[in-house]
Amino acid sequence: MRVVGVDEFGGPDVLREFQVPLPEAGPGEVRLRVRAAAVNPTDTALRSGAYAERLRSDPPPHVPGMDVAGEVDQLGEGVDDLAVGDRVMAIVVPRGAHGGYSEGLVLPARSVVRMPAGVGFAAAATLPMNALTARRALDLLDLPPGRTIAVTGAAGAFGGYVVQLAKSEGLRVIADAAERDRELVRSLGADVVVARGDDVAERIREVEPDGVPAIADGAVHDELVLPAVRDGGRVATVRGFTAEAGRGITYHPVNVRDQAREREKLDRLRVQAEEGVLDLRVARTLPAAEAAEAHRALEAGGVRGRLVLEF
Repeated sequence: MRVVGVDEFGGPDVLREFQVPLPEAGPGEVRLRVRAAAVNPTDTALRSGAYAERLRSDPPPHVPGMDVAGEVDQLGEGVDDLAVGDRVMAIVVPRGAHGGYSEGLVLPARSVVRMPAGVGFAAAATLPMNALTARRALDLLDLPPGRTIAVTGAAGAFGGYVVQLAKSEGLRVIADAAERDRELVRSLGADVVVARGDDVAERIREVEPDGVPAIADGAVHDELVLPAVRDGGRVATVRGFTAEAGRGITYHPVNVRDQAREREKLDRLRVQAEEGVLDLRVARTLPAAEAAEAHRALEAGGVRGRLVLEF
């Protein structure tokens, strides 16, 4: 079967097609005929070699991709709630040639759920990883209805899902945006939109002089957001950042790999997409053979929604 990956790390042009054996589904597993795979920043990090130490024990090719959608084409023993031909989406934890940029993929059944009704493969592929990351961030921040959360990177996939989920749970949302994204972020449900940038903490304090109880830091500002947080507050970070913050503030790194088998949470997100709580935003679709172009576009910045590779 065809996969797109790398046998050496570097810029987008190192991505190329490989032929690898089609895997078989074992007990508790599902094999997918992948139709669409979303392109995420973590994919560009894998390709560039940022995770090279972690990948050293796996022979190439190294195949990126954490979000896929497609059709079930084989069921392992003990999987009785899906059927061959079902249209599904899934979260993938890449390892070696096992990654989302693949024509075929075997996954634990607990990583796979049916697609939201009425959407295509490309749209469904934008949901699993980013929405589960947003869900985990909110669970860690653990705010009751009526409290305020600040969200950086709100125009992005993770930040946008945090805004929408937070509003659905009765939270007040202060979100950042560039001037061209202000209406987008408002449409996602933000109550207050402030200017983005390294000084976003000052903008948040202008709205909340005593500071906010929690921030979901999708823009990866790390310690720069601390001045916006009140004493005893919480910060959810998405690249594993943690530090001694002081003032009783705690960091809560979000590792979506820990959520890869949280099937009930993923299925709840499916329902919320069907209900209109979550928007599935496709920026552009490209043939899988043009993965390098997708990586170049993502790294150039300004992409709103997800780029999606189609197989």
